[in-house]
Amino acid sequence: MPETDQALVTHRGGCHCRRVVFEVDAPRDLVVQDCNCSMCRSSGFWHLIVPASRFRLLRGAEFITEYTFNTGVAKHRFCRVCGVKSFYIPRSNPDGVDVNARCLDEGSYDSITVEPFDGSNWEANAASLAHLSSS
Repeated sequence: MPETDQALVTHRGGCHCRRVVFEVDAPRDLVVQDCNCSMCRSSGFWHLIVPASRFRLLRGAEFITEYTFNTGVAKHRFCRVCGVKSFYIPRSNPDGVDVNARCLDEGSYDSITVEPFDGSNWEANAASLAHLSSS
């Protein structure tokens, strides 16, 4: 079922030490991308890209550190205490927020469908994600 056909619910999540906590509005049945690029393979990130208006950082801004590389567009944000990247600003959708679905608290979602994304060939495939940050 496409995301637009489902009502949004508020999911809460955060880093491992819970110094960084956020909320994100997304469907109860989540569809996420599993990217095979070097960064995502290393971190096990499951991508839930949403419009920035559907993401709220509740606490922990002072614990977030940022890493950029290559073009510098993606803003990889990590908790400087536990090292977990629970969300970031993705290069594919710099107007949105990419939440790591693995960092969501259990109970607010019914299912997670994981779709492969060929990020190893990012330039050829990135446009297929553009719609995910549209309001």
